Amino acid sequence: MEDNTKAIRNQIDRTSYREHSVPIYLTSSFVYNSAEHAAQMFAGEGDGDIYSRFTNPNTTELIQKFCQLEIAEGGVVTSSGMAAIFSTLATHLKKGDHIVACSSLFGNTIYILNNILPDWGIECTLVDAQESEKWEQAFRSNTKMVLIETPTNPGLELIDIKWLAGICKKHNIIFCVDNCFATPILQKPMTLGADLVIHSATKWIDGQGRVLGGIVVGHESLIQPIFDFLRRTGACLSAFNAWLLSKSVETLEVRMERHSLNAKKIAEWLERHPKIKSVRYPFLKSHIQYHLAKKQMTMGGGIVTIDIDGSKSEVFRFINSLKIPSITANLGDSRTIITHPATTTHSKLSETEQRSAGIYPSTLRISVGLENVKDLIQDFDQALNSIG
Repeated sequence: MEDNTKAIRNQIDRTSYREHSVPIYLTSSFVYNSAEHAAQMFAGEGDGDIYSRFTNPNTTELIQKFCQLEIAEGGVVTSSGMAAIFSTLATHLKKGDHIVACSSLFGNTIYILNNILPDWGIECTLVDAQESEKWEQAFRSNTKMVLIETPTNPGLELIDIKWLAGICKKHNIIFCVDNCFATPILQKPMTLGADLVIHSATKWIDGQGRVLGGIVVGHESLIQPIFDFLRRTGACLSAFNAWLLSKSVETLEVRMERHSLNAKKIAEWLERHPKIKSVRYPFLKSHIQYHLAKKQMTMGGGIVTIDIDGSKSEVFRFINSLKIPSITANLGDSRTIITHPATTTHSKLSETEQRSAGIYPSTLRISVGLENVKDLIQDFDQALNSIG
C-alpha cells in the first residue's frame, strides 16, 4: 500500500462497541484476568498492556503507523521531540564514548551535546554539514554514534544520507537521522541506511500546533534499549496526545504536498525580490545541493530560510509589518510562522555556533502554512516594502 493508505487504514483492533474511529484510552493501568495472568504479563510472557507509562493502545497505534511509514522494525514514542533525542543519546552513549554530530542541529540538541553529555564523560565533535571530507576524519576508536539533521535547522543544508550511512556501517557506528523537517512522506532515511530515525511530532506530524510529542523508529535491537530506558525514566507520551497525533498522520501526505508547493512558490518569489539577500530552499535550482535534494527527497518541504538585505532593526520591522504569519518559535503548523532564530530558537548558542548553523542577524525561518499562497506573497511584499 502507498503511504497515505497506510497512514489512514492502519488502526488497532476495534472493541466490542464496533467504533469507526479509535477511542482514546485514558487509563493509567490495565486489569488482569487472574493473579496468574498478572504474573505472566510482568514476566513478559503475555500480550497486552500493563501500564500506560510502558504502552497504551493509542501509543501502540502511532508507533505501528510510523514503523510502516519509515519502513522500520520497531519504535517508541516520547513526551516531546527533545525527549526523543535525549532518550536516544542517554540509552546508547555511556561514559568514555564519543559522538560525531552535525554542527547545524537544533539549538537544544547542540546544548545537550556541548553542555550535558561532557559532564557524563561523553565527548562530542561537531562537523560542518558541507565539509564531507571531515566526517570520517572526526571518527575515533571510541566513536559510538553519528547524529544529523537533513535538511538542517534552519540553514536547510543537506547531508547525503546513503553516503554517510556507508561510512558509519564501515566503522560499526550507530547512525541517527533527525527527520523532522522532511517527515517520512518526503524522505525515508531507513531505506538509505540509517539505524534510527527521530521525529519531533510536535511539528509537521501534528500540523496544527496543538500537542507535544516525539518518535524514534529503527532497528529493533536499538529500539528495545530505548523502550527500557523510557519505561524506567518516564518521558512517556500521553494517550490523548498519541491519539491526536495518530489522527493527524492520516492527513500528513496531503498536508506536506501543500506545504511544499506553497513553500516553493514563495521561495521562488522571494528569490527575485531586491530586499532579499539570499533564499535557502532545497528544491530551488540555486540551492547548492539541489541535485542531492532531488535524489533523496520527493519534495522540498515547508521551510524557507531567508536573509534580509538590511540591519537587524529592519529585519524586526519586516517581521512586525507582516499581517498573516504568526511570530512564534514553533514550526510545521497549518498557519504560516516567522521566526528570528538568532534571538529565539538558537539564542543560547554562541555567535560562532550560530554562524556554523548558518544563522545571522539577518536570517529568518519561514514555516510556510496552508493559507492561500497569493495572500502570503502579497503580505510578504507589503512587509518588505515597509523597510524601503
